[in-house]
Amino acid sequence: MADTDEILFGRKGGLAILTINRPQALNALTLDNYRRIDPALRDWAADPSVNAVVVRGAGDRAFCAGGDVRAVYEAGRGISGDPDLPAVFFREEYDLIRRIHHFPKPYIAVIDGITMGGGAGISVNGAYRVATERTLLAMPETGIGLFPDVGATRFLNRCPGHVGRYLGLTGARVNAADALYCGFVTHAMKRDSIEALLDELSLKHGSVEDCLRRFLVDPGSAPLAVLQPAIDRCFARDSIEAILDALAAESAGGGADAEWAEATRAGLLTKSPTSLKITLRQLTLGRDYDLDAALALEYRLTQHVMAGHDFYEGVRAMLIDRDRNPKWRPRTLAEVTDSMLDAYFAPVGDRELRFT
Repeated sequence: MADTDEILFGRKGGLAILTINRPQALNALTLDNYRRIDPALRDWAADPSVNAVVVRGAGDRAFCAGGDVRAVYEAGRGISGDPDLPAVFFREEYDLIRRIHHFPKPYIAVIDGITMGGGAGISVNGAYRVATERTLLAMPETGIGLFPDVGATRFLNRCPGHVGRYLGLTGARVNAADALYCGFVTHAMKRDSIEALLDELSLKHGSVEDCLRRFLVDPGSAPLAVLQPAIDRCFARDSIEAILDALAAESAGGGADAEWAEATRAGLLTKSPTSLKITLRQLTLGRDYDLDAALALEYRLTQHVMAGHDFYEGVRAMLIDRDRNPKWRPRTLAEVTDSMLDAYFAPVGDRELRFT
């Protein structure tokens, strides 16, 4: 294994360490990366000499900025790659996330730096998630014509109040304190303590919980806790239009949260109208879903979205041409009818994601 490999596997005593080694791409994961991680997890699960697994990102900027949506875009558009990638990528990504969620040994994700989309998928769904002072976590999918997936139907719904709706619809970024408040992470520690933590875990001095406890720090107060009353007032509504109206009223009221409400409303109006409506229905429908049900719903939605317009236009505008001026279709919320929305939630026949 060379340092140029995109997925690095290491050992420290009984600790297996997986490092995503694509720092130039903010450690975004390709299908090939998933196909290297999955068998390693299978082997470690069966290996009695492995007591725990740590996953981390290389470099100074990111844990993992998500999945390689650019490759999915190029395949779906017929530019390059396997035309079946839009189906295969999400299926194998979700299979891996399920393996992580049910991993039989302690699985510890060190979420140091940018963590988005697929990065949340391989961390938030695991047993232990450790934030640092550099953690920046978000689910920004509505800005590229997608929806918060990778199990977000479940983990966003586990946030306090309607905070999950807010984060899923807006793509707002959270720090370590907010991530702890939302339940996205289980522990917070200093970045410069990571190597010492790995040493402790490798020696198995006590339980994983004991090791993590020795490095705990207080990340401070969570800004979302202060905002939650306003979030709940605005995002409890049953339609995107009603949420926008509530934000407008909050802004016009001139209270302490008026500026937040105005900025949030303006931000929502830049997102894909279709993605916003999909996301609200997804989170409403999946309020009590377990991970298997969440992933099955999300896979169905991806296959319909991949057959549409907004995902490709969003990726083009944000990642390819970078003009940040997507031309959504339909252009307005009013044009996204209930029947159009129903079609995104319709079964996809033998392409349904089923777990055995």
